[in-house]
Amino acid sequence: MERLPTHPGERPHESDASPGPARTAPPTPTPPATAAVDARGIVTEWSEGARQLLGYPPSEVVGQPAARLLADDAGAAGAAALRDAAGRERWSGTVALRHRDGRRLRRELLAHRRTAEGPVTEWLVVSAVTGTPEGQTPGGQTPSGTPEGEAAGGGTSGSEAAGSGRLGEWAFRQAPCVMAVFDADLRLVRANAGMEQVLSLTEDQMRGMRLPEIVPHPVSDETEAKMRRVLEGGGPQQLRAGAGPAGTGANDGWSTSLVPLEDPAGHVRAVCLAAHQRLQEHLARQRMLLLSEASARIGTTADSGRTAQELADIAVPGLADFAAVDLLDAPRHGGAPSPAAPARPLAATRTAVRSVLDDGPTASAADTAGTKTLYPALSPVARCLAQGHGALYDAADPDLLRWARQDPGAARLLGSTTHSVMVVPMRAHGATLGVALFGRHRHAEPFEADDLWLAEELTAKAAVSIHTARRDSREHTSTMTLQRSLLPQTLPDQGALDIATRYLPAGTRAGVGGDWFDVIPLSGARVALVVGDVVGHGIRASATMGRLRTAVRTLADVDLPPDELLTHLDDLVLHLSADESGTDDTAESAGGIGTTCLYAVYDPVSRRCALARAGHPPPAAVTPDGAVRFLDVPAGPPLGLGGLPFETFETELPEGSLLALYTDGLLAARDHDIDEALDKMFAALARPAKTLDTVCDRVLTAMLTHRPDDDIALLVARTRALHADRVAAWDLASDPAVVARARKHATEQLAAWGLDDAAFITELMVSELVTNAIRYGRPPIQLRLIHEDSTLTCEVFDSSSTAPHMRRARTFDEGGRGLLLVGQLARRWGTRHALTGKTVWAEQSLSAG
Repeated sequence: MERLPTHPGERPHESDASPGPARTAPPTPTPPATAAVDARGIVTEWSEGARQLLGYPPSEVVGQPAARLLADDAGAAGAAALRDAAGRERWSGTVALRHRDGRRLRRELLAHRRTAEGPVTEWLVVSAVTGTPEGQTPGGQTPSGTPEGEAAGGGTSGSEAAGSGRLGEWAFRQAPCVMAVFDADLRLVRANAGMEQVLSLTEDQMRGMRLPEIVPHPVSDETEAKMRRVLEGGGPQQLRAGAGPAGTGANDGWSTSLVPLEDPAGHVRAVCLAAHQRLQEHLARQRMLLLSEASARIGTTADSGRTAQELADIAVPGLADFAAVDLLDAPRHGGAPSPAAPARPLAATRTAVRSVLDDGPTASAADTAGTKTLYPALSPVARCLAQGHGALYDAADPDLLRWARQDPGAARLLGSTTHSVMVVPMRAHGATLGVALFGRHRHAEPFEADDLWLAEELTAKAAVSIHTARRDSREHTSTMTLQRSLLPQTLPDQGALDIATRYLPAGTRAGVGGDWFDVIPLSGARVALVVGDVVGHGIRASATMGRLRTAVRTLADVDLPPDELLTHLDDLVLHLSADESGTDDTAESAGGIGTTCLYAVYDPVSRRCALARAGHPPPAAVTPDGAVRFLDVPAGPPLGLGGLPFETFETELPEGSLLALYTDGLLAARDHDIDEALDKMFAALARPAKTLDTVCDRVLTAMLTHRPDDDIALLVARTRALHADRVAAWDLASDPAVVARARKHATEQLAAWGLDDAAFITELMVSELVTNAIRYGRPPIQLRLIHEDSTLTCEVFDSSSTAPHMRRARTFDEGGRGLLLVGQLARRWGTRHALTGKTVWAEQSLSAG
């Protein structure tokens, strides 16, 4: 059996102490009585001290209701005690108990809530019975304060000894730190006022108990183990923490020292515990750690609601016991805040809440998340928002009480146990976005100025993240709107190619890029295909894309070969870069330097395709038999470098071939390498499909498993051919007499095509264009008619490079009216140049008759 604890005033044994007068040893006290009671009120543990106190052996108590141990008239008091203990971690009070022999005993009980393994919760009940003899104070002192057995004299006058004893007692009781003395059995003998204040227990309630019985916590077990080491001669010990009140665990803001107390012979008889509070240093460190943690946890996404919740999560429980974040329905923009509260109520939305309790005063706050809140004009929230800085309030503040009376939601949020509140406005870049509310009801300490500073720092970080997210969202929406407005809204009518396109914006916070595609009808039934990628993201990249797309269309109307068109586009990017070289945003001020582009022209008459690329991925071609290959287009430099040449590549494509043009975002997948990406793209293109839209969807499905990190533009075209029955050509001599023969050839061909209604206009065009070629050009001369579904094109070629120009003819001029007449009759007309010679062409719409 465990040795009974030594009486708090017991002196050392005579064999261990220095010689002195013989004394009678005081009686040995009863050990503390401990028992455990589960949530149903059933006794689960019964100690030897409990048996000695009430006389019941464990077999008669364990498994029985604890109410049987109460005196008959103590049932109501016991029920009241249970109600008082509900929801708390510790309870103490005086209870009337019934001894086994029928005697009534009133004892001070101390109960701790503890959780065993699993979900079962039980109470550890302790009763400290010291057995101090009547007329003797604890510690082995007489009522006068003189140690028992010590003469009043001994070289010191009685008054001096008594004064010295009182001074020592006062020093121990009033020491500006926590002090306690534990005997050889590690049971508390003495505790000063600091110990009583920290643990919220009196010395009488703690006397005779071990530290783990006073504060059940691992820190108490560690402290007791080190106290035992001190008793065994291990010398003084140090701890970086101290045991706090039951239910609050360890207090890291304490430094605890354990010092041996030795008798004159040098034998260790007791241990002195002294704990010094380092609260301010500890709090400052905790605030800095919380602020550092907030840097990583607040603003992790572009979601304003998520950021608000991250603010509430970081504040509870590190700073407050509950937090609520409300965002204004209409953020207020302006300069310096006004010292006066707004004249009208402010509308906000409860965006985030967090509480340390699953139920209690802040449960209703969690229930209101996502609901609307209306702050009265004179409420603390409205005043803080108007003034632009936070404020501290205690529960008795008149403004807080008036707000709670005016607003039932505020009353529910604050609760009856909240004793300290902080109101902090959320401001960023001159805009007030909302307000954060912080409260304490479990923390005993009220908020102070440093807590308000920390709350303002946390709230400011969240406000900046929310403001940035909203700004980015607006910019993303604007950029998307601009981007989509600059891309082709519909594909033009043309008979050379079947076309399907796809555009996917980037899914990252970097924003939309400058990828684009275009389909441009050219003369002679030809079609130009364009795919480009402007470097960068955002509005500037989209605007640059729009300028380059316009430039490509303008250059395409001039019918430049692909290599010459890219050369002119390269010059344009250089000019854009020079114009923007003075801007501050260096990351986006390159004016398109690094832009890539692929330009292709397909002729359905010859079924030849001419291509040139500037730093762009090569196109893929699929023949009708399913063979897939890259077209060997020479890789020119990206646009904007200047001075480097581009080269045109020509190839013949069988009718029904597929051309796939794309931007590099399609191949830049995170979960596979470039070779695997190419294999997937080739496999998707090679599969037969009824429509080109199906081909596009297959390619994107095969290549993408997530939102792309970069924009993707995809253009897939299937070639058609204009056969010989739709094209007629005649070689003409350079003789004015041949004009009549040319008109006849055209009329007969139109009759063969069933286009007699177009004969009159076509004769006029042929007459004027052939006459100009004979008069101003050089042989050989050729006339060609091209019949598409809804378009008839008349072309006249001659070997001169001089281009005709339309001019206004004067009244008596004999010439100068031919091209003016052609321009009036044709839907559009123009000139395209070749390596030698030029072609003047004019189109008319057959649907117009």
